[in-house]
Amino acid sequence: MSTSGPQLGSVVRVLLRRTIDVYRDSPQAVGWLQHNLDRFDEPLRVAIAGKVKAGKSTLLNALVGEEIAPTDAGECTRIVTWYQDAQVPKVTMFPRTAPPRQLTISRTSGALSFNLQGTPVEQVEKLEVQWPSQSLRTQTLIDTPGIASLSKDTSARAGAFLTPEDSPSQADAVIYLMRHLHATDVRFLESFFDQGVARATPINTIGVLSRADEIGVGRLDALSSARRIARRYRSDDKIRGLCQTVVAVAGLLAQTGRTMRQHEFAALTALAELPRADLDAMLLSVDRFSRTDLPDSSGPDSETRARLMERFGLFGVRLSTTLIRQGMTDPSAIASELVKRSGLDELRTVLGTQFSERRDLLKARSALLAVDLVLTREPRPAAAPLVAEVERILAGAHEFAELRLLSTLRSGAVRLPTEALQEAERLLGGDGGSATARLGLEPDAGPDELRAVALDAVARWQRRAESPMSGRAVSDVARLVVRSCEGVLAGLRG
Repeated sequence: MSTSGPQLGSVVRVLLRRTIDVYRDSPQAVGWLQHNLDRFDEPLRVAIAGKVKAGKSTLLNALVGEEIAPTDAGECTRIVTWYQDAQVPKVTMFPRTAPPRQLTISRTSGALSFNLQGTPVEQVEKLEVQWPSQSLRTQTLIDTPGIASLSKDTSARAGAFLTPEDSPSQADAVIYLMRHLHATDVRFLESFFDQGVARATPINTIGVLSRADEIGVGRLDALSSARRIARRYRSDDKIRGLCQTVVAVAGLLAQTGRTMRQHEFAALTALAELPRADLDAMLLSVDRFSRTDLPDSSGPDSETRARLMERFGLFGVRLSTTLIRQGMTDPSAIASELVKRSGLDELRTVLGTQFSERRDLLKARSALLAVDLVLTREPRPAAAPLVAEVERILAGAHEFAELRLLSTLRSGAVRLPTEALQEAERLLGGDGGSATARLGLEPDAGPDELRAVALDAVARWQRRAESPMSGRAVSDVARLVVRSCEGVLAGLRG
């Protein structure tokens, strides 16, 4: 019997309860299993990872639309910090050897800051920030310390959270930030790409080419260049096997666009009124922009300019002043244009199609890894049927079969013509799990069009499966693709 659709979450919940029953004499096992059962009802847990200064906290702020994650190089950026939706703001510190303590929240220049009350960073397990936010209702965001940090302790904290040696990661999915693709980035992605049956998939990792506005020294075409690089990474066989997709995002531009203030707009307007040659000369470097002497009556003072540079960057100042010169005089219109150009909307769309639509699958995957850990660590005769059940779910669940096949296709292990390969990946859910995403149709496509395209795909892939020209591996791929198309058709009937 196979497991598919919404049934998968129900089946895994039942398995968790059965495992709790078998291990009811082991408080540690029961606590762990109950925690993972509760996770089913929580928002998806999405960790933001990357090297030091990749822009993790800035991107988190952009996604939330508020400056709630400290972005300086202070002690709090060295601690795993959870951001969750709540009725009222609250920050809790979890020391390693003491009870949790509530911290005082303060704001500096609009951004939150936390005081650890003298507790050394090394003794803090995590921080939990509860904050009323529409953006955090569907996903809990987890800010992790920099990987490959100069501080071995900080780097080890990120590794221990994201790829623990003795248990599955606490995150259901990961956004991985990279400035350029370095060997350390590939090594981390490979470590996250565990070879266990349910884990061997890039499906829960999205790559972000971050600080995209800094490519080309902040020129107005910087983001176009960054998007070309992201496209190149997307088509790289190595990267395709390790993460779902790569998008270019200017995190600072997105954060500032979502949190722009009236006095900043006024300062940008004053800059736009300077002679163009003077402003262009100032924008040759960060230092020059902040330190150039201006007559008292023209343009903002050096302190205001330094703060603008922190908030907007060279690209953001250049873009904003250009838009103002072109006649855009509404601050909210400027803010919207910054967000639009930043790539944030594309990332949010990808998060919606790749993570939110797969919420039940990613949760079920995390839960199965949790059950597997208990069965491996505390084997007992009464658990033998549970071991068989885990194997049955992994082998029988069509969703896991799709993930394994996507991974196989992206690794290049099975050769298909380029067009057929792209269609197979799409039909298997590589571009999102919805019927329209799988069939390559617009989101508003009607049921008749969906049915016609799905039937056409079934017939095409059925022919490929039965063709004497197809080798065994290609026939196996085609049969699984047919089953995915049949699943779409069944969903349309339902």
